[in-house]
Amino acid sequence: MLNWQQNYDPFNFWPLSSFVSALPVLTLFFVLIVMKRRVWMSALSGMIVAIALAVAVFHMPAAMAAAACVHGFIFGVLRIAWIVISSIFLYNIAVETGQFQVMKESIAALSADRRLQLVLVAFCFGAFLEGTGGGGAPVAIAGAFLIGLGFDPFQAATLCLVANTAPVAWGGVGNPIRTLAGVTGLAEGTLSAMTGRILPPISLILPLWLVRSMVGWRATFEVWPALAVSGLSFAGMQFYWANFQENGLVDIVAAIFSLLVMVVFLKVWQPRTILTTENSLLS
Repeated sequence: MLNWQQNYDPFNFWPLSSFVSALPVLTLFFVLIVMKRRVWMSALSGMIVAIALAVAVFHMPAAMAAAACVHGFIFGVLRIAWIVISSIFLYNIAVETGQFQVMKESIAALSADRRLQLVLVAFCFGAFLEGTGGGGAPVAIAGAFLIGLGFDPFQAATLCLVANTAPVAWGGVGNPIRTLAGVTGLAEGTLSAMTGRILPPISLILPLWLVRSMVGWRATFEVWPALAVSGLSFAGMQFYWANFQENGLVDIVAAIFSLLVMVVFLKVWQPRTILTTENSLLS
């Protein structure tokens, strides 16, 4: 069995050591954005730089570096890629069978207002997708959902990314928390509980900020009751489930609860002014 004690500051100058440690990530973005190569080539370049630095600079045994690569590949396939592939597979089934169209019509029937549709799809439904699949599923599927409702494609993708900031900590059935627990050696329940105390305030205000990213303050405050209901219901359930239940279903339960509460609320309340695709420029 190999024993190796990592030196986090091999140059005895932490700014330089930190910069060198960041080179694999910087390489990935350089190849992807500057050189405009494919994603797999960018990831491979980053991995090669990481292996070279681990062996040459941090003096990690080559056998251990190779084992870490194999472990990362297996973890990525079984814990991440498998879940994302399953989510996309179910999405394709929903499209082919016409159920995706039924879901879009159901959302549109709840409210014709673009601001409320954004909260229902990007925030509530997107959080559910993040909890079940993670990866790029929330942006890809929820974004397609919004485009089908008349949103601009670039705007839909951007708004879905903003909406994904609150549930991403438990994405993919709790994989981030599970991975952090494996790296730090801390208990999953403890990490989930602490995360469940940090993120709920952000979840509470996220619907407001999400709508504000699309329209002005005046149009945002016109739907503040719905924003408060969606944010409060999601944040409340997120806090409860993270602190008193297991961590794998935090996003899923919070998203379903918030969606159900919103469905009931929109049965009894609608904004005075309905913002549609035609009059959205007036906001």
